Amino acid sequence: MNRLLRLADAIDRFNERLGRGLLWLTLGMVLVGALNAVFRYLDKYTGWGLSSNTWLELQWYLFSVLFLLAAAYTLKHDAHVRVDIFYSRLNKRGRAIIDLAGVILFLVPFCVLMIWASWPAVVNSWSVMEMSPDPGGLPRYPIKTIVPIGFLLLLVQGLSMAIRQVSVLVGVEPDEQEGAA
Repeated sequence: MNRLLRLADAIDRFNERLGRGLLWLTLGMVLVGALNAVFRYLDKYTGWGLSSNTWLELQWYLFSVLFLLAAAYTLKHDAHVRVDIFYSRLNKRGRAIIDLAGVILFLVPFCVLMIWASWPAVVNSWSVMEMSPDPGGLPRYPIKTIVPIGFLLLLVQGLSMAIRQVSVLVGVEPDEQEGAA
């Protein structure tokens, strides 16, 4: 169990670093959106032609990368939406059972399905070096690649979560382990 908990720690550390790095994309996304709004306003009165689809697509790409790659960070911090009204009333073992069941029954199959379903589109996009159909648009193949990567990161974070829940169920507390995240 100690080796598995060290693996979970490594997964958590990776997704923590990635998530903290992605925070900067939020600033970039806001700046690109603001810049494009200013450019559109200036274009209206000056006709300089500063605004373009490139800025719109760049903002969309930044949002997509943030949303897809930060999902694992969100899961790590248990910051996703939880609708279960009974969960908070359960003891640690009861919550571990629900979390483990959720990972096994829902998270893993969904992530595998999304990776499987998105893969042909990614391969096709790379094979034709797909570009945006809009004038001044960006390449589409890099952003399509982020879809399976995001779900792979979420799947791996789910593995970390499952390891931690199993450790609770067998009586080995992750918090008591040396180096636990």
